[in-house]
Amino acid sequence: MNDRHEQWQAAERLALTLIEGGLQRMSARTLAIFLFTDQDSVTAGEIAERLKASAGSVSGSIKSLLTVGLIERLPSPGSRREHYRLRDDAWATLFTSQNTVIQTMLQATAAGITATKEGDPAHQRLTQMRAFHEFLLGELPALLDRWHRQSG
Repeated sequence: MNDRHEQWQAAERLALTLIEGGLQRMSARTLAIFLFTDQDSVTAGEIAERLKASAGSVSGSIKSLLTVGLIERLPSPGSRREHYRLRDDAWATLFTSQNTVIQTMLQATAAGITATKEGDPAHQRLTQMRAFHEFLLGELPALLDRWHRQSG
């Protein structure tokens, strides 16, 4: 068995772990491609070929990984295909981009709080949810700053 084959087996095991953690199957397998590739960038076609998957499912997983900030689109002069790579600081970027998700959750929570009465169990749960997300938003900048100092 060669090293490359062992790497792809490790990539598939990682993908299974990510799936068990809640990531969609194709997004997990696509992310594993980005983590284990020895290329500077990959195209959707290369991912589809490697995973033996449809172009549509790969396209959806790329869109998902772009949305959360784990991968980025690269300029590719002279190529008709889009090229993508894992962001240099993907994991910190993921948490930074999650602020948008948290903001959306806060907006939905605020609407729920407005629609319920004080003392109502739903109102209390929503108030606690809002307090948690506001706390998280307040803590993330310092946490990411510490990460950058440590990893830099």
